Amino acid sequence: MVPELGGLGIFVLALLAFAVWVVWSLVKIVPQGFNYTVENFGRYTKTLTPGLHILVPVVERVTHQINMKEQVMDIPSQDVITRDNAMVRVDGVAFYQILNAAKAAYEVDALESSIMNLTMTNVRTVMGSMDLDELLSNRDQINAKLLHVVDAATEAWGVKVTRIEIKDIAPPRDLVDSMARQMKAEREKRAQILESEGLRQAAILKAEGEKQARVLEAEGRKDAAFLDAEARERAAQAEAKATQMVSDAIAAGSVQAINYFVANNYVKALEGLASAPNTKLIMMPLEASSIIGSLGGLAQIAAETFGGSGSAGAPKAVSPRAPVRPGSVPPA
Repeated sequence: MVPELGGLGIFVLALLAFAVWVVWSLVKIVPQGFNYTVENFGRYTKTLTPGLHILVPVVERVTHQINMKEQVMDIPSQDVITRDNAMVRVDGVAFYQILNAAKAAYEVDALESSIMNLTMTNVRTVMGSMDLDELLSNRDQINAKLLHVVDAATEAWGVKVTRIEIKDIAPPRDLVDSMARQMKAEREKRAQILESEGLRQAAILKAEGEKQARVLEAEGRKDAAFLDAEARERAAQAEAKATQMVSDAIAAGSVQAINYFVANNYVKALEGLASAPNTKLIMMPLEASSIIGSLGGLAQIAAETFGGSGSAGAPKAVSPRAPVRPGSVPPA
């Protein structure tokens, strides 16, 4: 059975409760990453940093517990009209950190809501001053502009905005389809340009190759003509030398030289006659003995001319004769 408390017991309990409240309000432990603001009869006096602190009971009290760690805030999606009147839907994320607890507590009301609204307003301002193509390709530039503007505005609140990132830019569906067709056309255009450039380079290389081939062929003909001319020159020199030797031999009265000279020319004449392109059939009832007999007759004429009687070294006059038939020996 619980004994009933009298008036003294109730007073003691009340006194104990008051003592606990005094001790609780007297000692404050601030965790790491937080700052507490202290007011003295409603007026800000100091900021408590992490650790153990003793306050004056009844007079001093903690009013704001400020998180000093870097925090992240989602920026809700909103519609933005660009400079070229394109409607896009944009959302983002912001990172901020409170550097001065007193300013964050007393310079602005509803800190997070203020940062969010300030960021959304500047998103519309910055992105509305850009064309759609710039908007889609210059996110880094957009983030830098937003960070500069918002950080300057929140400095008076004791807040440092560290980063602002645009998460998504969503144009309307019809605009996305138009951009896809434009991208496809641009890629096809680049492909055709590259193909044309390849054909052009191939044509240039082919022409260069043909030119080089013609140059090499001309140089080959030039070298061949030079060699042919040199060969003909050497043959002519050899022929002249042979003719000179034969002439010297004939002048010296050598019958063998005359026979060689006449036979050589006779054979060459037969070669030319046989190899003529308009010659279809050649009837030549000749024999080797007939050719030798003709050569012998010519040799005898030469012997009579250069070695016979008459005035000193003067050739002997020969009366005209009938044409000599092939295979017969002319009369002495």
